[in-house]
Amino acid sequence: MALHTTTFQPETRVRVVQQMPQGDRVWTTATEGAVVRYRQAKTGSWFAHGRDDKLWLDRLELRRDDGELVTLNLDQYSVIEEIASADDAA
Repeated sequence: MALHTTTFQPETRVRVVQQMPQGDRVWTTATEGAVVRYRQAKTGSWFAHGRDDKLWLDRLELRRDDGELVTLNLDQYSVIEEIASADDAA
């Protein structure tokens, strides 16, 4: 089952904040861009004992403002929020 049940339509602008616990502190990073697609995709982890003997991850693909394509693996520490597009702000 997907961790992120809210789906965003392609071209929706979002900010994804992810946190990575590191012992006594937390690393936080934010990525903004337009949604290309959201999907569950399997990894090469053969030992996971999941569907098709693979580990399935929630993945969000974004196109950043500079055109770079970014694939984010989402987990329980990921927060996705819709943001206004640059066109809407003008």
